[in-house]
Amino acid sequence: MAGDTIFARILRGEIPCDEIYSDDRCLAFRDIAPIAPVHLLIIPRKPLESLREADETDVDLLGHLLLVAAKVAKQEELDAWRTVINSGEGAGQTVFHLHLHVIGGRSLDWPPG
Repeated sequence: MAGDTIFARILRGEIPCDEIYSDDRCLAFRDIAPIAPVHLLIIPRKPLESLREADETDVDLLGHLLLVAAKVAKQEELDAWRTVINSGEGAGQTVFHLHLHVIGGRSLDWPPG
């Protein structure tokens, strides 16, 4: 359940984060275990476990999260970056609260993983 995750605890202020952006719909902060020089996380305040749980009522939220991803990437002065959403354990999701990774600051190979 998304309400019991480390991200929910960050949203409740129980665990500090290196915040870089916040609004009424989401929070963005630096990943504590970065895989690139810039590795940011964007989490919605709404407790969705993964993208699989989103529905038509989440269209505006999902669009907002992508726009925030672009905003924080530009804020970090990235001219190229990757935005990743892992959905499910088999895809590499380890925290079951929907989140976007913004990764950049180095060359990123394709295909990933």
